Amino acid sequence: MIRKATILATLLLIILCTATCHRGTTTNGSAKMHITGTAQGTYYNITYYDPQGRDLKPLVDSVLHQFDLTASLWQEGSLIRRLNSNLTDTLNPLMDTMLRHSLLMWRLTDGAFDITVGNLVGAWGFGFKERSNMTAAIVDSLLALTGSQHLAVDTMRGGVARLVKDNSATEIDLNAIAQGESVDLLDRLFASMGLSDYLIDIGGEVLARGTKSGGEPWAVGIERPAPDKESRQEVEVAVGLSNLSVVTSGNYRKYYEVDGTKYSHTIDPATGRPVNHSLLSASVIDRYAWRADALATAFMVMGLERGLQFIADHPDQECLQAVFFIYNEGGEYKCLATPKFKQYIID
Repeated sequence: MIRKATILATLLLIILCTATCHRGTTTNGSAKMHITGTAQGTYYNITYYDPQGRDLKPLVDSVLHQFDLTASLWQEGSLIRRLNSNLTDTLNPLMDTMLRHSLLMWRLTDGAFDITVGNLVGAWGFGFKERSNMTAAIVDSLLALTGSQHLAVDTMRGGVARLVKDNSATEIDLNAIAQGESVDLLDRLFASMGLSDYLIDIGGEVLARGTKSGGEPWAVGIERPAPDKESRQEVEVAVGLSNLSVVTSGNYRKYYEVDGTKYSHTIDPATGRPVNHSLLSASVIDRYAWRADALATAFMVMGLERGLQFIADHPDQECLQAVFFIYNEGGEYKCLATPKFKQYIID
């Protein structure tokens, strides 16, 4: 599991090339503010209504930079890089929270979501390390380091949270949950500043709080699978959201081909290999972006049939009920929405 393709966009599918702050016309005494920029190797696109008309871009940039210093594998000297290199075992509060969330999702998904695929992600060429010449022996050796049963968060020593690995060679990769966590982090920041109506989009991971002007839910588009990674984005379906997040994970933009074989960026922690099934994308609507993020990836690991069975087997889990699948059947794209997801679709 690694950074997902940016496959969820606002209904307008704005391609962001610059970092800006824009003040719109006032509505009900609140200025409509729009800020854009880059973070985590992708874009962010935020719209909010603020009675004070504050430009929050400098604050947002600072928060997201600090987030990268904790969770980004692409940031040299980041906390996650130091944990993987065993240069420290001490966790800051943000990393503590992300690890606890990750272990919770590992248990909930019966291991389909697993952050200990770091070695496999790198070896298959989807990280910052050079791709290995993968063999069955290499896969087996890395599988021995995989599995969140190898991890624990310890707070017994002076109340300081520490990461415990039973094998020092195990490496973690938070890319399947980190963007969702950063969206929720900004959500808490905006709420603490007295804001109640905003849309946060970081690389296609979206959280809608309150409503847009006129009291209407925020409209968010889910992308139609693209023929190749260079194809332009098109909306398959739009959903109306208020106080909810939606996250999509898919395999049709992040991949490579060798001798005619396509290798997906989604790694199955059970086999140690890129997944190979008919499911093209999975979208999850939930209260929390971090949980939707993890679940969308878990469904991509499971595939369509196993994913549907997993939903049916957990009717008491509210976070599993609003799901939208796009899959390939006989060379044609087909869609399947759970009953709860259908409630949010905009006609």
